[in-house]
Amino acid sequence: MRALRFERSVPRYAAAMVAGRLQPGGGARFGPLSLVDEPPPDLPGDGWVRIRPRLAGICGSDLSTIDGAAARYFEPIVSFPFVPGHEVVADLDGSDGPATGARVVLEPVLGCVARAVQPPCAACARGDLGGCERVAFGAIAPGLQTGFCCDTGGGWSTELVAHGSQLHTVPADMSDEAAVMVEPTACAVHAALRCEVEPGDVVAVVGAGTLGLLTLASLRQLTEPARLIIGAKHPAQRRLATELGADVVAQPHELIRAVRRATGSLAAGSQLTGGADVVVDCVGSNESLAEALRMVRPRGRVVLVGMPATVDVELTSLWHREVDLRGAYAYGTEVIAGRGAVRTFDLAFELVQAARLDRLVTARYPIDRFEDAVAHAAQAGRRGAVKIVFDLRSEKDRYR
Repeated sequence: MRALRFERSVPRYAAAMVAGRLQPGGGARFGPLSLVDEPPPDLPGDGWVRIRPRLAGICGSDLSTIDGAAARYFEPIVSFPFVPGHEVVADLDGSDGPATGARVVLEPVLGCVARAVQPPCAACARGDLGGCERVAFGAIAPGLQTGFCCDTGGGWSTELVAHGSQLHTVPADMSDEAAVMVEPTACAVHAALRCEVEPGDVVAVVGAGTLGLLTLASLRQLTEPARLIIGAKHPAQRRLATELGADVVAQPHELIRAVRRATGSLAAGSQLTGGADVVVDCVGSNESLAEALRMVRPRGRVVLVGMPATVDVELTSLWHREVDLRGAYAYGTEVIAGRGAVRTFDLAFELVQAARLDRLVTARYPIDRFEDAVAHAAQAGRRGAVKIVFDLRSEKDRYR
């Protein structure tokens, strides 16, 4: 099979850090990511199948890994060498029985069921897969998700393995471009519900990349804010934010002012006296978190959706104003009024179709142009793009 393999290499990792700082996405050219031909991974056990990617997305966590900016926190819960790619729509392999040829979306979290851990941890038992306590244990190597585990492969390849519990059948009328948006949309759905928005709340979203726009769409679909405000820098982001339901689209440097106007707050230096009921940080940087804390009201909530690394942020306002800071990672089972317990991926399938989120797929690259693809993804906003994907469909027959 052909695959983009990420090796454990200290010199190349250091080179990726330098290249990534000079130019976002530069780690793909100089870092430990390379295109290889190698045997496909073995099936780890019963219940596992082979799948062949059609499209595989490039997300922010992938870019952080490639540019050497990911936190060392992840070291015990990944295994090398791994093939990145966890946003995947694929075909079931021809040897997998009666469902052969069916299109599937991968739910990449490698929880207790996939790892053959019995009994399952408390989180997996209640359907909270993102909170699995066994991602470094069980029948396969450590890896919090497919795309970070050496035993499974990943979506940036012509073949990988998946446990049957990870697969969701794609409806016949859903395009590949829509299907590849389901996994990131599931993350956004979970994030929107973690916000616990009450009817009448003012909600501000920091960041209008893929995750910011998907979270905005999820907030509009699943909650009832009085005002939904987002900061968006680039024209394509601003247009999409309006189409996806933002009440106010501000330039990033004007977002605090927009919140102040919406809430009737005063400005005490850079800090608002009041502020938004909920601020959603879809970036995960020093600057974005600091901005979120400046614009959230006392006893409001800041929800960290963008993956951070090490941050250095003044937290006095969090203490003084008793702000609730919470994370939002992955997915599992959500409780929806009037519907009860619903799988996050079921909600994501519905939202992708309802909001036509396939339009966020902006560019498709063959796997051998991975340096160009990663560079495009890292500079997506300024280049008028949102979601960049690898297109493996032309590789299918060659590597059967």
